[in-house]
Amino acid sequence: MGLALLSRLPGFTMANQSSKEITKEMQRDFSRESKQRNLTHAGSNQPCVIKEIRTEEEGIKEFLFTLGCFEGETVTVISTLADNYIIHVKDARYSIDADLAKSILI
Repeated sequence: MGLALLSRLPGFTMANQSSKEITKEMQRDFSRESKQRNLTHAGSNQPCVIKEIRTEEEGIKEFLFTLGCFEGETVTVISTLADNYIIHVKDARYSIDADLAKSILI
């Protein structure tokens, strides 16, 4: 990534930072994100416990809460077809898209 492009990314400031420092910050952020698993990483028919619902939109968090998806709850991916996930939560099955599945951290 060029420095001009990096300066446009949120959370990165170019003032008093060398390209090596910026690269180190990006590697730390990437390693932090790569350790977090979301529902798209779950295997079929394997129960998983929800650790966190991470989304910037409050409406999505509220919608998932109405489905029964909240911290500490068990969720199971029944099947995956294209970008749709059939999940089992609290004796009910729902179809959610990949964006919703990515916001559910397991």
